[in-house]
Amino acid sequence: MTLRVLAAMSGGVDSAVAAARAAEAGHEVTGVHLALSANPKSYRTGARGCCTLEDARDARRAADVIGIPFYVWDMAERFDRDVVQDFVSEYAAGRTPNPCLRCNEKIKFQALLDRAIALGFDAVCTGHHAQLVDGTLRRSVDQGKDQSYVLAVCTREQLAHAMFPLGDTTKADVRREADRRGLAVADKPDSHDICFIADGDTRGFLASRLGAEEGPIVDTSGEVLGSHDGAYAYTIGQRHGLRLGRPAPDGRPRYVLDISPVTNTVTVGPREALDVHEIVGERPVWLSPPPDGPLSCVVQLRAHGEVYDCTVRVEGDVLRLSLDRPARGVAKGQAAVLYAGDTVLGSSTIAVAVPSMA
Repeated sequence: MTLRVLAAMSGGVDSAVAAARAAEAGHEVTGVHLALSANPKSYRTGARGCCTLEDARDARRAADVIGIPFYVWDMAERFDRDVVQDFVSEYAAGRTPNPCLRCNEKIKFQALLDRAIALGFDAVCTGHHAQLVDGTLRRSVDQGKDQSYVLAVCTREQLAHAMFPLGDTTKADVRREADRRGLAVADKPDSHDICFIADGDTRGFLASRLGAEEGPIVDTSGEVLGSHDGAYAYTIGQRHGLRLGRPAPDGRPRYVLDISPVTNTVTVGPREALDVHEIVGERPVWLSPPPDGPLSCVVQLRAHGEVYDCTVRVEGDVLRLSLDRPARGVAKGQAAVLYAGDTVLGSSTIAVAVPSMA
């Protein structure tokens, strides 16, 4: 069946090949590049970002080679509100957000998809490395590039209008295919870091938005060990850059264990104090029917992180996860994505991580 497909083209190799495959399959494909900054020159230049003027030009050239119509849609205001401002407010609240996850949720599979459906398109095609099999979201065959984790916040209704042509292909083969198709982005490096932080300095970016606010760095007994200029600059599990006045009595490194925005306090301690056995997740999204009782599955707690066997219990609007072995450095604000094998069952946002030593 021929579909009207809107191909989101970032200017990278993955989205270009995905669009080419959709067109080759006989679909009526239109390419669109999302302008996510009111001043794109302020974003990372070269090939490392995904929101630059160069990326828009690369996307247009790829569309020309494929032979499909191409447009640029301005979503800068929506991106700033739903991704950039959310990123800042989450750090201010002592959480560690994943802006790529939020971009997929709010921009690519909400704002973009809503507009596409309103214009009569049947599906949105992207270059994500993930598989959709009979409406089920699964990991990519390329485990190192798998992006099912950052797509797990999408609903079943949204995924019903999604198309991921690259899920059955490794990244190396995608590049070879791009070269065969004459796409100039075949050798373009992957994007890295956060696209809206031009120099890669997350701490400096947050300081420019939130300002400096001195507070204490304490150990688990409450003893003050040093000070900081803003608790938002720290993440759970961080070891370097603590600027403590003296070493631990046992000489071992200290790690960030907790961030309290209310008291503007950063708590540090030994590495083993980062171990977590229990996690509470809020705002669950189920891609399979919610379980009636305890669910045994595996959970992934950060992008490209390892998985943990766990038991999940649904308690009203939250999920309680009991891990079979401790996870280290679990950060509030990240996603807890549930899998059965390679199949995504659902996700939730980590609200509480209970230390094993508590």
